[in-house]
Amino acid sequence: MMQNWEAYVVERVHYFYHEAGINCAVGTLSLLSDIFDVKLQEQVYDSALAMHGAGKYGAQCGLLEGGIMFTSIYAKQNGLDKKVIVPLIYKWSSLFEKEMGSLVCRELRPYPFTPEDAPKHLCEPITIKGVKLAVNFIQKELEPIIENNRRS
Repeated sequence: MMQNWEAYVVERVHYFYHEAGINCAVGTLSLLSDIFDVKLQEQVYDSALAMHGAGKYGAQCGLLEGGIMFTSIYAKQNGLDKKVIVPLIYKWSSLFEKEMGSLVCRELRPYPFTPEDAPKHLCEPITIKGVKLAVNFIQKELEPIIENNRRS
């Protein structure tokens, strides 16, 4: 796992929102991929291009969705199956809702998506918090399951 990942998250999220125009779901996938050293195919990133509130509709949060996608990929790559992954994702979603306050973008985002939406980085602090939550969840919940599976 990457050292100094917390500072990396802050730096990269700032870059994603201020320079690269990368949304929360793609950013989450990218950061988790880097932090846990898991190579993702370009199609995975492509699948998350409109997951920032379901194409700015304000529906399910892209931070949650990016975390779901990465956790499932990481679990499968480490030999876990659907019977383990689905309850783990339930636990992730429950934790996310408890810690973040909602699963819904329009409830988490400080302002709605509009043409006048300025500045474009309104979700920067929310994204940092959500990615850190995802990293901690993967470390505390998923990695022990992976380790136990390896020993079996």
